[in-house]
Amino acid sequence: MTEVRGTTVDIPTGDGTADAHLAHPADGEPRPAVLVYTDAFGVRPGSRAMADRLAAAGYTVLVPNVFHRHGRAPVVDLPEFIDASARPALFDRLGPVMRSLTPERAMRDAGAWLRWLADCPRAAGGPVAVTGYCMGAGIALRTAGTYPDRVAAVAGFHGGRLATEGPRSPHLVAGNITAEAYFGHADHDASLPPEQQERLEAALTGAGVRHRCEVYPGASHGYTQADTEAYDAKAAERHWEALLDLLERTF
Repeated sequence: MTEVRGTTVDIPTGDGTADAHLAHPADGEPRPAVLVYTDAFGVRPGSRAMADRLAAAGYTVLVPNVFHRHGRAPVVDLPEFIDASARPALFDRLGPVMRSLTPERAMRDAGAWLRWLADCPRAAGGPVAVTGYCMGAGIALRTAGTYPDRVAAVAGFHGGRLATEGPRSPHLVAGNITAEAYFGHADHDASLPPEQQERLEAALTGAGVRHRCEVYPGASHGYTQADTEAYDAKAAERHWEALLDLLERTF
């Protein structure tokens, strides 16, 4: 595998400075850029390891702390391994933080991430790819619909609440998307039941978006996250194959 360099960088936003993990091949050559949105647990060793693996495949990868208004990552203390016993207390603390990240704030930040990548000497010029996990899948979808001229590919894995009946549901931006899209749904996921999966599929199809949505049999919400009990090695590897295939077609 390609040798990778990973560093913490600070990015100016309209609401202060945000920390982020930047990973790229060690040769320093400009590479196609991938913006990665984490799950609700944020930037941590596990997400940095995933970014480094993606960088080793030949990309410059930025993983921003979307909760930067509440401090540097991680914004709450996390155990090394997040099991069922740890989740209630963590979400008691993370719930208000997550709710404070409104779509408007998230998309204002997305503009900052994209501007920073446009100026980054490690990132090749042109549009970027965006991918997200759990909560981050919805932010990725919104980013593709809000900045269609900057996003060439968008992916989401075990995303939650992507296509609700609410007036601010992420799927409502589908009509603006010009990127190719891929979504890998968890089979057992109360946050994205079949009716939401169908609503997302209909929105992407109706908007003429090039896309593929798949359900990963037997996989639970969070199946890509190796530092949680939801991790499913087989489903996680399938996610890597799908994501890298999308990126290869894009760049």
